[in-house]
Amino acid sequence: MNIEQAMALAVARSESVRGTTSPNPPVGAVVLDAGGEVVGTGATRPPGGPHAEVVALAEAGERARGGTAVVTLEPCSHHGRTPPCTGALLAAGVARVRYAVPDPNPLAAGGGAVLRAAGVDAEEGPLGLEVARGPLRAWLHYARTGRPHVTWKYASTLDGRVAAADGTSRWISSAESRQEVHELRTRVDAIMVGGGTVRADDPRLTARGIPAERQPLRVVVGKGDLPPGARVLDDEAETVHLRTHDPDEVLAALSGRGVVDVLLEGGPTLVGAFVGAGRVDRVLLYAAPKLLGAGPMALGEAGVATITDAVGLVVEEVSMCGPDVRISAVPVVVSG
Repeated sequence: MNIEQAMALAVARSESVRGTTSPNPPVGAVVLDAGGEVVGTGATRPPGGPHAEVVALAEAGERARGGTAVVTLEPCSHHGRTPPCTGALLAAGVARVRYAVPDPNPLAAGGGAVLRAAGVDAEEGPLGLEVARGPLRAWLHYARTGRPHVTWKYASTLDGRVAAADGTSRWISSAESRQEVHELRTRVDAIMVGGGTVRADDPRLTARGIPAERQPLRVVVGKGDLPPGARVLDDEAETVHLRTHDPDEVLAALSGRGVVDVLLEGGPTLVGAFVGAGRVDRVLLYAAPKLLGAGPMALGEAGVATITDAVGLVVEEVSMCGPDVRISAVPVVVSG
């Protein structure tokens, strides 16, 4: 197996543990023996458990000596809850290390330099963009900013409506899109809505229709009380009610709970507040091939008074999900 194939396998292992490792990154690792055969794979265990490299090295045993470790994130070089992964790699006797993206965390960065100083051939490898936009997207943002990563996910018609004039919205998006969203929910730390959405729609905010070992934290934002008997208050998942309208206060509270990856599914008021504060890090739209002509829009007041104030986005991907168009976009980064 070549390095790119091994990295693709490591990315798959990384993706498989998304939503279970926060505040640690969901890393994947593959160990190849000296002949290029896979002798160990691993992924980060929940907090306090071993990191991906340690899991893969344990599976490989002595076959790792003289081989190559392929990892989605630069191996850590500091001692936190667990010993540094650089030490485990050196003890295993690997000759080469390839990592997809460098670690931006100042406490853990520099693992590549530590390995090189010890005589290991360590450098960045392939699929860095795939990793940075995939399983490590949220964690890399968290490591750089100290804030949880927020994906605003919504479904609308082609004319931008999220419900009909009479308020009905089931279903705008297709069964395929709804299934994909439930799968996405299993891979995030939290789902966030406003109190108005709870009172109007009584959502469950859980992953359904697929096996789920865990449910994301349900986050309700707003100062008003929640209705007794609201489904977000049941025992299907933990719920936190944050009595504030300030996006930064919300994100600080979630960061304190170890939340790294947030799915924003709120209504136009809450979304407008987050967009206006510059706290939406990705937009994920499922556009259904339907027209309504009237009804509520997805985004409320966001501080945009004129076209020059519009929030610019870079479209990363356009693809199909059943009959719907899936669009992933991120805000334009303004330099200087």
